[in-house]
Amino acid sequence: LPVLKSLGGWDEYNVTEDCDLGLRLFIAGWQTRILNSTTWEQACPSLPYWIRQRSRWVKGYVQTYLVHMRSPWHLTRGLGILNSTHFHFLIGGTPLCQLLNPLYWLLTSIWIVSQNTAFSAYFPGPVFLMAAVCLFAGNFLFAYTCSIACVRRGMGHLVIYGLTMPVYWILMSIAAWKGCLQLLWNPHYWEKTKHFGNSWQ
Repeated sequence: LPVLKSLGGWDEYNVTEDCDLGLRLFIAGWQTRILNSTTWEQACPSLPYWIRQRSRWVKGYVQTYLVHMRSPWHLTRGLGILNSTHFHFLIGGTPLCQLLNPLYWLLTSIWIVSQNTAFSAYFPGPVFLMAAVCLFAGNFLFAYTCSIACVRRGMGHLVIYGLTMPVYWILMSIAAWKGCLQLLWNPHYWEKTKHFGNSWQ
């Protein structure tokens, strides 16, 4: 508690307070650790609540990024060059990718269906190669690591759901747009989500 108080406490206006507090702890010279334990709380079983939860997370990431980028020099000095790069890619880059995904899916779909040469300018060889690697290798690795986690936890029957990862990314983009738009008109609203056992969070 003394450490928390010295940092100014929780940011009651940030809807992902753990993300913000973790950064402030690190800048102040502290570190956080992940406990080797099991979280028994079930994920949101309903799609509308799942979207609300993810949109809140994305909104909180953007909030955290904007708040800490008010003083880029202070941030870089506190985190260091390498960790600052991690911050930009993870906290800033994750929502950005989720927002841009639908645009690139649309461009790619139009290009595949129409074979319009005008779109070739957006897909030169090196760009197309990098995009293909990200699309196929990246999604395969993501699904594969999730499958490994299922097997290691004795839940191998869930591995088949790794094939639904493309649907997951579509839903995440929907949630990201919802969260970022909500940031404009209701930035501090904490969307409640319903979990297993009818508990609210």
